[in-house]
Amino acid sequence: MILSIALVFFSTLDAGSYTQDKNFWHVLAEVGFKKEKVNGYEMEVPIFSNHLKTWNGKRIRLKGFVIPVGEVGDESKFMFSSLPFNVCYFCGAAGPETIMEVESKEKVKFTSQAIWMEGILALKDKDLDHHMYILKSANVIKP
Repeated sequence: MILSIALVFFSTLDAGSYTQDKNFWHVLAEVGFKKEKVNGYEMEVPIFSNHLKTWNGKRIRLKGFVIPVGEVGDESKFMFSSLPFNVCYFCGAAGPETIMEVESKEKVKFTSQAIWMEGILALKDKDLDHHMYILKSANVIKP
């Protein structure tokens, strides 16, 4: 009886209630792409896995590297990469699933060391003004 109640309880929890895997980047890699016209422009549109979609709007944690974006000029908005700056997506060494935009609650100084960040994941599949992943209300955390 107790086992049955426990199984029902745990089966009703959503993905955000479970302890997240230590490396969330592998979940972000659960994406494919297809060519599609968006607002008159042909672009590669992300196709998110069903598992990845369950994390949309949920709090996640990532370990990665700060990639400054000069044109924004704000240390609270930047790109975050699973890879160091010299091999990140912008250098042509990785795919778009290895980076995300960050909208931080605080200013985050550039460092060449990996840091941990936590925030709310937003998936964007047809927004020409943003990357397909945004970490909103983000802050630096200690692991």
